[in-house]
Formats: sequence, structure tokens, C-alpha cells
Amino acid sequence: MNWSAFLDAVRDRGSYRSPHEAERAARTVLALLGAHVVGKERSELAAKLPDTFALILMNPLQAAEPLSPERFVRATAAWIDGATERTAVWDVGAVLSVTADAAGEDLTRRLLLQLPPGYDLLFGHPAPPVSAAED
Repeated sequence: MNWSAFLDAVRDRGSYRSPHEAERAARTVLALLGAHVVGKERSELAAKLPDTFALILMNPLQAAEPLSPERFVRATAAWIDGATERTAVWDVGAVLSVTADAAGEDLTRRLLLQLPPGYDLLFGHPAPPVSAAED
């Protein structure tokens, strides 16, 4: 996916007023995501993103431990000036849903296997509920 298509999609999904706001959200969310996915999947995802975002994904800050979805949202809020947890949920959802579209179903599924439970909702790909018979 090229730069303008990716940012346009993030801008549309996030209802951002400017490309700058969409880019700020994308940079923050992808930097945090890059700290939590590894190996072949991270490289495959980077190959599907615009070059600048691929570099951000591949050169993240190192995470000491995996963040729960709630802590991921709080971390996003902490990194974006003026953000609240409520607006960060919006930012994360806009960026990760576009990222999932760029990645495709198979890669998104493999990425979600690396992340703590609950990220499926942040990516806009809720997992089917587990039936009582499967427990």
C-alpha cells in the first residue's frame, strides 16, 4: 500500500481533520505495534506498509513485556499530545484496521496470535466467540 492510500484510509477511518493528525496517529500506533510483534510476521507486515511506516514498525522501542489491549491504548494516549484514552481507542482502531486491510486476513491472523487476547477488536477483526462446547 502506498503512502497516500494508507494515510487517506487512516484519515477516513479516524475522521481526522488533516493528514498530519492521521500521520501522527499512524506513527505512534505502528511504533508501539512494532515493539510487540516479531519475526517473519513483522517483516511481512513491514513489506506491505509504506516505507516510512515500515521503518517505524521495524525499529521500535523495545517493550519490556507485552501490553494488554487496554495498556496499549493507554500507551498510545501517553505518546500523542492532547490525547485521552477515549481518543486513543479511536486512533488505535483507525490505524490498526487499515493495517489489517494492508496485511490481509492470513497475516493479520498470525499477528494476532503473537499479541495478548483482545487485540482482535483493536484490529477490527473480532474473533468468533468460543462456544461452551469448545471450552
